[in-house]
Amino acid sequence: MTRCVPADALIMLYNRLSALAPRNPQRKLVIKEAAEFYNVSPATLYRALHKYKKPKTIYRADYNRPRLISQSEMRNYCELIAALRVRTTNKKGRRLSIKECIRLLETYGVETKGVLVKAPQGLLKKSTVSNYLKRFGLDCLSLNVQPPIVRFQAVNSNDCWHFDFSPSDFKHLPAEKNEDNLERTPTLMLASVVDDRSGVTYQEYHYIYGENIITALKFLYNAMAAKKHPGFPFQGIPKTFYMDNGPVAKSLVFKRVMAYLNVEIRTHLPDGKDGRRKTARSKGKVERPFRTVKESLETLYHLHPPQNLLEANEWLRHYLERYNQEKHRQEEHSRLEDWKRNLPPEGFRAMCDWQQFSALAREPETRKVGSDACVVVNGVKYQLTHELAGVKVTLLWGLFNNELHVEYEGKSYGPFYPADGPIPFGRYRTFKKSKKEERADHIELLAKNISIPRAALSGGSTITDTMLNTSGLVEDKQASIPFELEHSLSQTSFKDAIEAKAAISRWLGYPLGRLLPEQMARIEAIILESLDKQLVMTQVKQLFEIKPIFTRKEN
Repeated sequence: MTRCVPADALIMLYNRLSALAPRNPQRKLVIKEAAEFYNVSPATLYRALHKYKKPKTIYRADYNRPRLISQSEMRNYCELIAALRVRTTNKKGRRLSIKECIRLLETYGVETKGVLVKAPQGLLKKSTVSNYLKRFGLDCLSLNVQPPIVRFQAVNSNDCWHFDFSPSDFKHLPAEKNEDNLERTPTLMLASVVDDRSGVTYQEYHYIYGENIITALKFLYNAMAAKKHPGFPFQGIPKTFYMDNGPVAKSLVFKRVMAYLNVEIRTHLPDGKDGRRKTARSKGKVERPFRTVKESLETLYHLHPPQNLLEANEWLRHYLERYNQEKHRQEEHSRLEDWKRNLPPEGFRAMCDWQQFSALAREPETRKVGSDACVVVNGVKYQLTHELAGVKVTLLWGLFNNELHVEYEGKSYGPFYPADGPIPFGRYRTFKKSKKEERADHIELLAKNISIPRAALSGGSTITDTMLNTSGLVEDKQASIPFELEHSLSQTSFKDAIEAKAAISRWLGYPLGRLLPEQMARIEAIILESLDKQLVMTQVKQLFEIKPIFTRKEN
């Protein structure tokens, strides 16, 4: 009966032998000691080691390596195909298929850095390329990796406010919804600002047709002004408004009002403007309160819907007071307490009253003032100051009042009010001359009293000419070469007989050596007589003139 050696002993013996060279004499000593210990022969021990199942790889030796081309060439082809798919991707995520990329690469090739790369026909297969795109990490899922986001937080309260609109889940309040009105009705929207440092939020309901500037300015004034309720101390003018690229951020009126208030406007990058990074996300600090209000407050409207907009805003205020008393996202105190503790040392910037804010909210428009110093805005005629007559000015008509202000050459004029109309016939009205008219009158008076010396028209000075004539001085003249035009068309005679014969040969169309001796003698005589071009060519033409031959007609 053959004695069996334990498997763990075989593994230990195999590991000891693997550390030694194949022809190391120490291997025999190790086998002999193990055979004596287990009371078996060395042959039995060698046979057991040979039968021992050593760990083997489950893949081929050329696994994950192409067989027809090298791995570097396959990677280059896969990179070109991946680049083609990325280049042809549109906003809907549609791109060239792998099969079409292979066809283009094999038929026409791909130009990269001035080199045309073209794959051999039939070398690349769709399944092979798709497999290697995944292995090399060049598939669409791997290439669309997003970089990690970086969160920021303001140092002090009112350093940065997030501002946005969001449609309410109740598009219209049940009590104010009109089913019979088929025209377009305004939508119930939530307007919100959130302090970046503390997370304190202020929101209001408004009926608007999309995001309009008038509603935005009214809401922002309410957010920045002091609240009537003592339990809501959130107020002040922020340093920065962070918002999206909507109509409000692009409005010139909004930019003008924020510039007056010394508030910076910052907008995030539009979607797709920073490579693979997702720039437009609905996960900001202003979107989270929107979701909270819609899930925690507006869901209760199904039980008791508000009767009107005033009641809806009152219920929203009660909810926001409780929301701002909740725990801060990082600190151990509430949001409102964090806003109070982190105000700047000098305090918050207080908001002006409504009359001053209304004077700031004005829409600019370029107009040309009439000759009567009047301008018409929305059918209403305004009388401006007389010095603005006939010039282009910037009208600043108020969004919340009927006053009109004007800007011209960096100066502000106004306020102006609607004109009373024309004066009665037979009466006269004169305006005091403006500074511009006074300057024009001064220049006109000066133009009548100025003149120039007569020498400006004659081209010289009379005194200088007299002194030169009496002194007898001669003006120095520089050396010059007379003009000579050596063009063939300007010469009236031939230089010599050879040039004359060459001209005659060109006119005849064949060499003079083919002429008869009598004709050649006549040409020599003409040339000896004169080298004048016109005379020579006239006599040559008479010499070779074709003369008609007349014959008598028989009766």
